[in-house]
Amino acid sequence: MHALIALIRKDLQLFLRNRRAILMTVLAPILIAAFFGSLFGSDARVSQLAVALSDEDGSALSRQIVQAMRADASLQLQEMPAAQALEAVRAGRLKAAVTLPPGFAQAATRAVFGAGAKPEILVVYDPSQSTVLPLVRGLVAQHVSQRVMQSAFSSGGAGLAGMRRDVSSAPPLAPDRRQDLLAILDSIERVQAADAATGAASSAAGAGTPAGSGLGAPFATREVQAAGAGAALNRAAQGYNAYAHSFAGMGVQFILMQGVEFGVALLLMRRSALWLRLRAAPVTRAQVLGARLLSGAIISAAVFTVVLGVAIAFFGVRVQGSWTGLAAIVTAFALMTSAFGLMIAAIGRSPEATRGLAILATLLLVMVGGAWVPSFLFPPWLQTVSAWTPTHWAVQGLDAMTWRARPLAEVWAPVAVQLGCGALFAGIALLRFRWDE
Repeated sequence: MHALIALIRKDLQLFLRNRRAILMTVLAPILIAAFFGSLFGSDARVSQLAVALSDEDGSALSRQIVQAMRADASLQLQEMPAAQALEAVRAGRLKAAVTLPPGFAQAATRAVFGAGAKPEILVVYDPSQSTVLPLVRGLVAQHVSQRVMQSAFSSGGAGLAGMRRDVSSAPPLAPDRRQDLLAILDSIERVQAADAATGAASSAAGAGTPAGSGLGAPFATREVQAAGAGAALNRAAQGYNAYAHSFAGMGVQFILMQGVEFGVALLLMRRSALWLRLRAAPVTRAQVLGARLLSGAIISAAVFTVVLGVAIAFFGVRVQGSWTGLAAIVTAFALMTSAFGLMIAAIGRSPEATRGLAILATLLLVMVGGAWVPSFLFPPWLQTVSAWTPTHWAVQGLDAMTWRARPLAEVWAPVAVQLGCGALFAGIALLRFRWDE
């Protein structure tokens, strides 16, 4: 029993002696729990959705719709031509693009009672973030329906007069239905006249949408994915493969962890006789670390290539952008990963403490980079922080060269970020790494 107690005391003393490992062990679950709690807590607020709106109608009604959507706190609205908006969604800069077609106001007003065909609103969305689609669809339905009804049943009478004319002359309407609709319009006019006489400010939209009157949405939506180059808008979902994004995110995470293992292995090497022979050999510290950097990068790039090869061979992932760009981003990320491992090894004082520090740093980079949950769920400040992480740019570069079908020029910014971070990490490793045990 005394021997058992002594061994337990020894293990506890060794653990408590390593203060940095204790800090990492406690801090990692706290930070991860706080991260997810901030996203999905009751007081969490989803950041504004970046959406483009193309007003090809140019009517008074369509301008009212634009103003209403611009005032919506849930949207970060940008007005631009339809072709430019589609390109922005394909590149991942916007979540969705909404287009109001020419003649929308007149057609929507006629379609309130079925006196004409419903105009079609085009909604193009980013297929990698399909959860955005219901939000955009609901906001469009809310603002468009409200403005169309207000215009149709305005107290000025112009909308009602036009609808009365349309209902009276619409051939598809049965006689009984035509009479019922005309009676509804008569009732609305009498209510508006009474309101005008008494000076009451009644809600025209509320008076014009009685339950059970057979009213429907005065428009239809056509929702298509912003697929890769060459996908026609009259076809659904071409060019996107969910495995492309998932393999990119998980590949980035586990290759980053592999880079950490290279750093930990370097610390373990310092405890062996091999390290003494290296110090006695005619090599400099920069040569030793440089060789470790390049060997780690070669292994990381090879492993990442195998992972992407499996995605292409068995999961239908296709390189719709540039093979050269894909090779460039994989190579740059491998160099950054190897340098990151060296920096972790230089900062950590022991393999045990370094592994804890590395796990924490890796998890933070992966979480903030958007590999676990869609980045649009992040609060605005966290989205800003995400743009400063190399993992975010690595995933963006891999997506651009696969399902987004972006040209070669789109990959140079992610490559530059990887190389810049790699140079920074390698510089810190060179300055902080100690030769002695």
